[in-house]
Amino acid sequence: MMTRLLTAGVLGALCAATATAAASLAAPTVVTVEGGAIEGAYAEGVRTFKGVPFAAPPVGPLRWKTPQPVQPWNGVRPAKDFGARPMQLALFSDMVFRSPRIDEDCLYLNVWTPPVMDGKKLPVLVYFHGGGLAAGDGSEPRYDGAAMARQGIVALTVNYRLGVFGFLAHPELSAEGPTRASGNYGLMDQAAALRWVQRNIAAFGGDPAQVTIAGESAGSYSVSAQMINPQARGLFARAIGESGSVLGMKTPTLAEAEQQGMAFATAAGAASLAELRALPAAQLLEAAGRPGTPWFSIVADGVVIDRPPIESYRRRLHAKVPLLAGWNSQEMHAGALLGQAPATKESFAAVLEKLYGEQAREAARAYDYDVQEAARDLASDRWIVYGTWKWMDLHRTHAPTYRYYFTRPRPGADGGAVHSGEIEYALGNLDGNKVYRWTDEDRRASATMQAYFANFIRTGNPNGAGLPHWPTVDHPAPNVMRIDVTSGAFNPRDRERFEFQDSQHHE
Repeated sequence: MMTRLLTAGVLGALCAATATAAASLAAPTVVTVEGGAIEGAYAEGVRTFKGVPFAAPPVGPLRWKTPQPVQPWNGVRPAKDFGARPMQLALFSDMVFRSPRIDEDCLYLNVWTPPVMDGKKLPVLVYFHGGGLAAGDGSEPRYDGAAMARQGIVALTVNYRLGVFGFLAHPELSAEGPTRASGNYGLMDQAAALRWVQRNIAAFGGDPAQVTIAGESAGSYSVSAQMINPQARGLFARAIGESGSVLGMKTPTLAEAEQQGMAFATAAGAASLAELRALPAAQLLEAAGRPGTPWFSIVADGVVIDRPPIESYRRRLHAKVPLLAGWNSQEMHAGALLGQAPATKESFAAVLEKLYGEQAREAARAYDYDVQEAARDLASDRWIVYGTWKWMDLHRTHAPTYRYYFTRPRPGADGGAVHSGEIEYALGNLDGNKVYRWTDEDRRASATMQAYFANFIRTGNPNGAGLPHWPTVDHPAPNVMRIDVTSGAFNPRDRERFEFQDSQHHE
């Protein structure tokens, strides 16, 4: 009896000691960052800090200004709810927001971290959302950072100004600033968030020397742009791009973008920059959504994008960091080219003749395979795939570069993996999307893709125990990782079609 009591006492003491030790390792929910103290919360086994300001609200006189320092606050600021999403129209039906509203006051980020701090410096993921640089938000469930935090990674999503608020250029805007340039405010916001990470991420257990920037679609454009943005130099160690790069989009010159900005101001009823700044944000948004209004996007302004992007990459002025990038099997469907015509050699030949004229024969040789697949690939290449490939092709001789090809269709979908269809798989967020009935096979594909991404975020190399080996793209084929229920490296034999697309770009 005495032995049992003694044993119980010892066990009780050990349990108490263990609990005390665990409590000492438990990470605080109140941390101090630039501006003051913030209080997050524990949720689903991770710490979360939502709606954390990384710059001053870009409103009033700060509309179309470079991001300014955070305005300090008194006391402890709650960080348990998402901040407002950037001003935007309802452009994409697949976007689901947890943020409370749209607002010009939108420069907030969100942080997910492991629940304990044991002194180790953790790798950091900074994710830029997609949406054509005109929509989207860091609160979308598909970008949620909790699953990555459970992998021992500090994960962040970042809001940035969009559309006319983020990318308007105008001669008066250029004249009022010291750089004599305008536009690209959304890219400046992203760079400001990266500087915030460098100065503050240690408070969350993160290592500022191990930051990976990542994004899909417009977020991937953003990653490739930050790799040539002088303002972002040295602020990240690795990069992930999912479907898209600035090398596949037209970047107008500053003069061209200023002309577009003046035309917009006139259409909006503003005779000067002062009048344009005085307009309510909702009125600006409505004016930007009128038919015929140009899409506001990245500008070769001479400062943030200091020359045409293709020139920066060709002159090796980009960040020489490990890069993991790729695209999905059906970024665009065949009907985008063929319309209602059947997928026959004759209908495809007619499309090639219309698109390429005297070069139609060369195009036919480059896309000489199953018509349905060839039309799908050509539509995808012309939109987003070629630019992604070109990014990797110019980068691969300077740093380790890994290319993926994601082929898993969503449950019930016909054809291949559609644009943006990989996000939930890569970030471990299938359960956040309630539209689809995910299967065990989907979960296996997600586990593989997330593991590759997590390994890359930790080390700059996606390979790890239990995963098929993924070579860099400069190794002999097979060197492209097909990601699906069963994954493995393969040789896509697509060089000829990309070389044809190269011949159509004369930057």
